[in-house]
Amino acid sequence: MSTNRAAAGGSALLVAVLVFAVNLRTPITSLPPVLADVATGLGLDQTLTGLLVGIPALCFSVVAPAASALIARVGPYAAVTVALLGVIAGTLVRSAGSGTAGVVAAFAGTVLLGAAITVGNVVVPVIIARDFPARTALATGLYSSVMNLGSVFATSLTAPFAALLGWQGAVASWTAVAVVALVVWLVTTRGATGRAPARGTAGPGPGPERPDETWAGVLRRPITWVLSLAFAGQSFSYFAVTGWLPELLGDLLDLSVTTAGNAAAPFQGLAIAGSVLVPLALAARVPMRWAAVAMGLLWVALPVGLLLAPEWWLVWVSLAGAAQGGNFVVIFTLVAQRCRTVAQTRRTVAAVQAFGYAVAATAPAVIGAVHAASGGWTAALLVMLGSTLTLATAELVATRRPRHPRP
Repeated sequence: MSTNRAAAGGSALLVAVLVFAVNLRTPITSLPPVLADVATGLGLDQTLTGLLVGIPALCFSVVAPAASALIARVGPYAAVTVALLGVIAGTLVRSAGSGTAGVVAAFAGTVLLGAAITVGNVVVPVIIARDFPARTALATGLYSSVMNLGSVFATSLTAPFAALLGWQGAVASWTAVAVVALVVWLVTTRGATGRAPARGTAGPGPGPERPDETWAGVLRRPITWVLSLAFAGQSFSYFAVTGWLPELLGDLLDLSVTTAGNAAAPFQGLAIAGSVLVPLALAARVPMRWAAVAMGLLWVALPVGLLLAPEWWLVWVSLAGAAQGGNFVVIFTLVAQRCRTVAQTRRTVAAVQAFGYAVAATAPAVIGAVHAASGGWTAALLVMLGSTLTLATAELVATRRPRHPRP
């Protein structure tokens, strides 16, 4: 009976984590569909509009170490509550006011949103590693799937909402999802502090941190930097494709603006398939190395395919979509497997995301500059090929059998 109660409690916690995870992308992806309205309504030029979109990715990098410290101080469960309150406040502030006050509110709310989502980005892998050690890949896959599903809904529904409510009302309406998540989270975790023991993922009790759990220790571990490179390659490729795919396809194949714009749909939507397929493969005892190789090859297929056979763009975009979801699962499952304590996991996740998102934030500008300098897309696709090969190579290194278990 106690085992059944524990399983039910674990399932309820996983559901609460997934409802929370919906809110880690919807505030970001709800803005681009109404970006022209935002720029007109606030009187923003192209540079400021682009900055408004890019701030969250910068926060994901800069705020990650502070998010790790917050989680250590208040515990993972309370950190989720803080993140949800930040998402609610940031979404409302971002869509408040007009004129100069509206511009200030938009940027202040976006920074608050970016910081709150960063806490969520760091805390969910920590909770998964600690509370679901036997289901790490499955929980990570579901987490990634739900984030991408939230992105699809936000991208699809915000523009119709804006037709009824205006852009501010449409953007603010997504706070309803965060409020629901907050209620679910508080009900599910009531009476539990969720504080992480200082020693051991399974929790052998409080004690001083080991040397390899400190920031210095985590940053000295080669696996931290290998996974950071993998996540940098993944994130750079993702932001490059998200930012430039419609224009790239429009130029290469003379597609209409509508068709080129819709090309993003399979890239985002099929990430859900990749997020599910990798855990299923691992559950079927497919070695992690094989899963990593497969996802790496699918990512590489996009730049290679567009260089050699651009008319097959839908195939290459679809393969890369599955790869970007699957690789997220591979990377953060490896983080959980290669870390032995909560403190080590928390700091490793923060380090991997801080480095990866710092690189990712440069992707739209780098691809745009290379395209402008070369006058075509070949050089830009070669840059993307480099980022996907970096990802694949780093994952090959990361999935080597360690000399000692869980070093």
